Amino acid sequence: MKLRRRHTWLIASILAVSTGAVSAQANSRDLENGGKLLLTNGAASVDGSSGGGLTTWAVIAGKATEEGIGVSAHATLLELPDYRLQSHGFAIGLFDRVELSYARHNFDTKAVGTALGLGRGFKLNQDIYGAKLRLAGNLVYGAPALPQISVGANYRKNLDAPVVTLVGASRSEDIDFYISASKLVLSHSVLLNGTARLTRANQFGLLGFGGDKQVDRSLEFEASVGYQFSRNFLVGGEYRTKPDNLSFAAEGGAMDLFAAWAINDNFTLTAAYADLGNIAIQDKQRGAFLSLQAAF
Repeated sequence: MKLRRRHTWLIASILAVSTGAVSAQANSRDLENGGKLLLTNGAASVDGSSGGGLTTWAVIAGKATEEGIGVSAHATLLELPDYRLQSHGFAIGLFDRVELSYARHNFDTKAVGTALGLGRGFKLNQDIYGAKLRLAGNLVYGAPALPQISVGANYRKNLDAPVVTLVGASRSEDIDFYISASKLVLSHSVLLNGTARLTRANQFGLLGFGGDKQVDRSLEFEASVGYQFSRNFLVGGEYRTKPDNLSFAAEGGAMDLFAAWAINDNFTLTAAYADLGNIAIQDKQRGAFLSLQAAF
């Protein structure tokens, strides 16, 4: 109970600081939408926050700059040999300072559900609520050595508590904390991102949090690098480390090679080849990632 209160206090603090910054700007500016360069608001990450497919970036959702409020929505499909992940959600960007996001995960176990005793096609479900605050810097402008820096938190609630408890998870809901730094070096058309995350999520939370091997959070890392061939086309790769908490399901890092295409000012299509390694009792889970995002 004390731990949960501490988590609530930390998220409340982020939101309180965010609200203060937003209110000050709202009193002095009209709410104007649009203004960001193509692709500089990122895509929807697997956690629902703005970033790449696998990683969270320091960018804020939506097309609005510091003078406005932006919104985005996404639909994502990850097709693997033995599983299928479908995600959808939305995010709100307030004055390019604060981001609030939500994502729903539906994870189809296909035939593996039978081997796990859950039944063929059993779906694991999860809700992820996010809050992000930009502390300093700008993705595009300013000194090249000063990236955009943001801190954030993701509250994850697995909706299948009896199942994740059965596989050995120590809890069915938890909070991640992270700090991200992102920079687009325009002179070289290179995008760089690094994120450090405190988490105990098993397979992004789809198998619960913590386990028999480790109960506490561990420090994990995420990295992205991309090359912008044109103002509306970016290619790159990502790597993300993950905790290894469950004896029955060894877990390693995840990676992808992606291409993001800004179809126009408001729609971005991201395609990737993703390698998630071992998931539960199935190894070599590599497949296609496809995500469509609308942003205003």
